[in-house]
This record gives sequence, C-alpha cells and structure tokens, in this order.
Amino acid sequence: MAKQYSPRRKRRTALYVLLVYFIAQLSGIFLIIPLHNYFLGQELSAEAARFAAAGWVTFITFGLGLLVIIFLIFRDKRFFDIWQGKESSIWAAIGWGVLGFFLLLVGQSLAAIIEVAFGIEPGSENTASIAMVAAAAPIMIIAVVLFGPILEELIFRRVIFGSLNQTMNFWLATAISALAFAAVHMEFVHLLLYFTTGLILAFLYQKTKRLLTPIIAHVLLNSYVMLIQLNIDRIENFMRQLEEIQRLQ
Repeated sequence: MAKQYSPRRKRRTALYVLLVYFIAQLSGIFLIIPLHNYFLGQELSAEAARFAAAGWVTFITFGLGLLVIIFLIFRDKRFFDIWQGKESSIWAAIGWGVLGFFLLLVGQSLAAIIEVAFGIEPGSENTASIAMVAAAAPIMIIAVVLFGPILEELIFRRVIFGSLNQTMNFWLATAISALAFAAVHMEFVHLLLYFTTGLILAFLYQKTKRLLTPIIAHVLLNSYVMLIQLNIDRIENFMRQLEEIQRLQ
C-alpha cells in the first residue's frame, strides 16, 4: 500500500525552503572579506575589489541556495500542488509570462507616478547599487536575471503568498508577501512599487497555477532593468543627440 501524502510534509518543505533562502542571504558575510582580500591581491583598486567581491558573493550564495532548494523540492513531488482546478498549459504559462512582463512595466510606471506625486524620489538605490556591482563584476548579471527571480518567486509567490492565500483573501496575502519583499530589499519607501509588482506576479501565479509564469515575467523584468542600467550613459547620450538634432531643425 502506497504511503499517504501528508499536508504537513508540504508545510515542512516550505519551511526548509524559506530557511535555506535566509541562510543564503546571510552567508555572504563569511565570504565577502576573503574574496575582497583575494581581489586586492589581483592588484585591483579597493573599490573594484569591493564590487568584484560583492558580485561573486551574490553569484555563489544565490547559486548554491537555489541548488539546495531545488533538491528539497524534488524530494516533495507535490510541493506545487496548492491550487484547485487545472493548470494552464506550458505554452499558455509562457504566453502569460511574457504578457506579465509588459503588465509589470505598466504597473511599475503607474506606481512610480503615484510615488512622485507623494514626494517620493524616483529611482531605486538598491537597483543602482546592483548595476554598479554588475558593471564591475559581470558574473553578478547571472545572479540578478536568473538566480534572483527564481529564488524570489519560490519564496515570495509559492512559499509566502501561496501559503497565505490558502487561509486568507488574495489582497491580504499579496500585501504581506509584498511587505516581506520590500523588507528583504530594504526599500520600504517604495512599498507601493513592491506591492504593485507583487500584485501582478501573484495574479499571474493564480491565473495559470504555474510558478513558471511569474518566473518568466520576473526574469524579463530584471533583464530589462539591467540592460537599461548598464547602458544608461549610452541612452542618455543618444537622447542628448536627438534633442540637439531637433533643436537644429
């Protein structure tokens, strides 16, 4: 007789996944100094060594954390079985993921406009810092556009939102997961932006019942932001050239 699956196992797996995520977030403190000293030994400047160390620490901790989490999930085949009804097809999930990227762009733009109306300075210090590190240590880009979105969707959409949505309404579950998301990024001033992002990603997850959908939207969003941030000087120079051409006409 097959052993009956216990819901407690799913909760236990979710707890382990959450624990591994926080360990990955905190474990960088043990790597940053040795890596910083290593890059100083490679005759890099103090600033370049700091950025290189930060990029590699993020890549290593996020990568290892994701591998451990994947191992835990593979041990619990029903970890993602939290929805009633049929999942969307893979192609529908991919399509909604791409559409979700554009929804995120619109949603974040509207949230930014509202924030500015309330006197909140536009732009994210966290995003700017990440871009500076990525420019100095390109390995960081993999962590930002791939490891980060997968980890964050597993934590904030499946573990936090997905678990809470079983016992409370959609809006409250989204608000709590968005608050946790803002807390991890240490940017409570942009809570509306994080709430909007969390709302759209939670909608995508609930719509298709596949975590693949918000992961695709999140990966595309981070890729877009990173592309803009790393080429901001070229973009600004191009805009100045256009303004100059228009002025001369």
